[in-house]
Amino acid sequence: MTDAKNRIYETVKANDVVLYMKGTKEMPQCGFSSRVAGVLNYMGVAYKDVNVLADEEIRQGIKDYSDWPTIPQLYVKGEFVGGCDIITEMTLSGELDTLFDENGVAYDKDAAEKIRAANA
Repeated sequence: MTDAKNRIYETVKANDVVLYMKGTKEMPQCGFSSRVAGVLNYMGVAYKDVNVLADEEIRQGIKDYSDWPTIPQLYVKGEFVGGCDIITEMTLSGELDTLFDENGVAYDKDAAEKIRAANA
């Protein structure tokens, strides 16, 4: 396994929720990363953000690791969940709530409902 893949593996195993993104949770640097970080932040999810713009090895390595060509990428309990479109759909359908519930990830259920109500 390459150094980048080892680092990614260790990060996703050590943290319940990880978002590989462009920028940081406080300052996303692309619209797609901003949307996913915004959902997680609004729902009060504790997560590790990894700025792929700060490390070219990780930027390419995460694409190879997941066999998914785009960033952002969300991981829950070590498993790849998806990118921006998938997370958006899962949020609006309630599937993200279910995934968090099944994996013991704390989040604000009222905030999740507000997101759905605002997009109904």
